[in-house]
Amino acid sequence: PRFVTHVDEGFIDRLTQLYRDRLKPNTRIFDMMSSHVSHLPEEIEFAHVEGHGMNEDELARNPRLNHYCVQNLNQNPKLPLPDENFDAVLNCVSVQYLQYPDAVFTEIHRILKPGGIAIISFSNRMFFQKAIAAWRDGTETSRVELVKSYFLSVPGFSPPEVIAHQSSLPNFLQMFGVSGGDPFYAVIAQRL
Repeated sequence: PRFVTHVDEGFIDRLTQLYRDRLKPNTRIFDMMSSHVSHLPEEIEFAHVEGHGMNEDELARNPRLNHYCVQNLNQNPKLPLPDENFDAVLNCVSVQYLQYPDAVFTEIHRILKPGGIAIISFSNRMFFQKAIAAWRDGTETSRVELVKSYFLSVPGFSPPEVIAHQSSLPNFLQMFGVSGGDPFYAVIAQRL
């Protein structure tokens, strides 16, 4: 199997820096819908990194994971994890595939410790056939609002914070296929 990243280096650099800024050493991390790479800062040691995803080959190759589980959240959104067990829940470029986001974000809240942080990052790329209609049909702005609404649908999260870095190229150049790099979006909330 091929192991590829679905966003460019600029996106990955921004994400790793965000993790560096927001995650603390010696904490417990849940990397939801993960792959062969978690984009965690190499210099930070975590107490435990639990992985989750649908591709066992990818998860087995991820050097940052201490343990992982294989599960399709669209078939079963209930995570096989104890309550209040993680300091951070991360989801990188996968939120657009959740068919039951309210159930999944309820689970994110359940497994986070009080004061724990959830970081949902995404760009404008997707597997079109797999993304939910609201994502496919939406704009970059509406997608940010959609992810904010997922947090707001679950009592007990802080008001979501948004970090956005749009492409630096003018729209008319992007229309001609000139790339200015992948836009970076992160929606962040804490369990209260």
